[in-house]
Amino acid sequence: MDILLILILLLPLAGGVINACFGSRMPQPVPVFIACGAVIGSFLACLGSLTLAAGDGYRLVLFTWLKSGNFQADIGLLYDPLAAIMTLMVTGVASLIHLYAAGYMEDEPDQVRFFALLNLFVFAMLTIVLADNLLLLFLGWEGVGFCSYGLIGFWYRKTENADAGRKAFIVTRIGDLFFAVALLWLFALFGTISIEGINAQVSGLEVTTVTMISLLLLFGACGKSAQVPLMSWLADAMAGPTPVSALIHAATMVTAGVYLLCRMFPLVSLSSTAMAAIALVGIVTALYAATCALAQNEIKRVLAYSTMSQVGYMFLAVGLGSVSAAMFHLLTHAFFKALLFMTAGCLINLAGHENDIRRMGGMRQRSPLVFWLFLAGLLCLAGAPLTSGFFSKDLILATAFAHGDPFHLGLYGLGVMVAGLTSFYCFRLAYLVFAGDFRGDELPHEPSALMLWPLYPLAILGLTAGLLNLPHLFSGGSWLSGWLGRTQDVLHLSISIEYLLIGTAIAVFVLGWLLAALRYRKYSERQPSLVGEFLLNGWRVDDLFDLLLVRPFKKIGRFCSQGVEAGLIEGVLNGAARGCTDLGMRLRGLADGKVSAYLQGLVWGFVLIVGWFLLRALV
Repeated sequence: MDILLILILLLPLAGGVINACFGSRMPQPVPVFIACGAVIGSFLACLGSLTLAAGDGYRLVLFTWLKSGNFQADIGLLYDPLAAIMTLMVTGVASLIHLYAAGYMEDEPDQVRFFALLNLFVFAMLTIVLADNLLLLFLGWEGVGFCSYGLIGFWYRKTENADAGRKAFIVTRIGDLFFAVALLWLFALFGTISIEGINAQVSGLEVTTVTMISLLLLFGACGKSAQVPLMSWLADAMAGPTPVSALIHAATMVTAGVYLLCRMFPLVSLSSTAMAAIALVGIVTALYAATCALAQNEIKRVLAYSTMSQVGYMFLAVGLGSVSAAMFHLLTHAFFKALLFMTAGCLINLAGHENDIRRMGGMRQRSPLVFWLFLAGLLCLAGAPLTSGFFSKDLILATAFAHGDPFHLGLYGLGVMVAGLTSFYCFRLAYLVFAGDFRGDELPHEPSALMLWPLYPLAILGLTAGLLNLPHLFSGGSWLSGWLGRTQDVLHLSISIEYLLIGTAIAVFVLGWLLAALRYRKYSERQPSLVGEFLLNGWRVDDLFDLLLVRPFKKIGRFCSQGVEAGLIEGVLNGAARGCTDLGMRLRGLADGKVSAYLQGLVWGFVLIVGWFLLRALV
């Protein structure tokens, strides 16, 4: 069984390295087969290793990576119920995305580079999930950052694509700095970087220390998961190819922050302040992103903001103290968000590579199949009754309601508002893309069969994954909570309250649908309002960051470059050089070649020396 656990990591790594080193020398289909086969093989290894995760899980140490004094970092794998759920999701969804990418990137000349990076991206995410110590987890953390930089800016010949890759890399590095400080602090406190070792000893820490470390971990998670205030990179990440968007948003990078908080939950749960901060960051991000999605015109940017909003729900669940609710929504979101991005890629092809939903319309007639698949994903995202998104989102809101105090009831109210906004922008997207007649002028490019058939399992999972954690009202079948060993997360609300909460969720969904139908059933070109422009530009957060951070940094850099370096340092050095040169030129005038002048200088020098000694003797 150990070999299966090793293969989960080794296969994607081997696929990426082989393609990076030798892919360009292979015939065209071979690199794609290697990349897809590596991830599918990793998924099968996850299935074969599932029994190891039961109970407290299984730890496998491969070798010692670093050792100095009392510090030791192993290449060790921790395969417990939390890791098992994540590895199955990552490898399963990534396998379908790889197969989809084989059709989507069929005519791409840099196909080998793309699939090498895609494999390495999956390997880095699996390293995060399976690491048994924080340093190895941080290595995977940096790995997904590097691979996302390469994949988001994959079409780097366009300046905006390269800028988007750099922006993602730089913004997430800010969060990584906070994570690194937390890692070093934890090692200083406990003398170990083992995740299990740290979680077992945290009960002895002071509350203030726990709060500070938890907030550092929160900021680190905000960078990777695009939460307030480090959220500005995610919408621009749509510059990458559609399979990259699907992988980042559904199965890998944006879920890394949620996983970190769940993995370190024994630590963060000891501070009520940190838990409240996590919940607030989640709900503020959910509200921010949902409002931004209302005004977006590019289909992938709507989905990008929806990802940001749904990950906000996951942060809210962690802040409410329910790891199982966070993981439940993480799983369901992975299925329907991958489905949405992949069907969006099909729609872009059908619209003649047009991303603007104002120039789509009538897409149902172009492909009824893509319409139904995309609609299935939208219904899950909007929280339509009995879909997986309905159950997972409702569990988070019910958890907030169950706390009962004003703070958590406020979180519940904001969560319901976000659910209504989500329903509205989902149906806005549906009406603008599918209703009426086609408004573009490009010829359709039919998606290949290889792009279509991976969508079926995602649609089925998106619609039915709610069965993993049904509420007590239906059957009490909280399988996921039991698997994670989080039976304390199971809600025990009265039947009447459950009916009330479910009725509220259905009412909010229907209200969003009706408002979108009234506004967008018939398309009409309208000039955007000031509020629309504000939301379209993401609350102008980039402008704010430019004003508060970028411009002062540039001014400080200009001052250091022109004032300190050019003016002061180079001025002093150049002045000293000119002074030495002038002195040399003056001394050079003494060497005129006249013997009488040299003899006169010798005499005067002799007189000065004799005078000096006489003066010393008299004194």
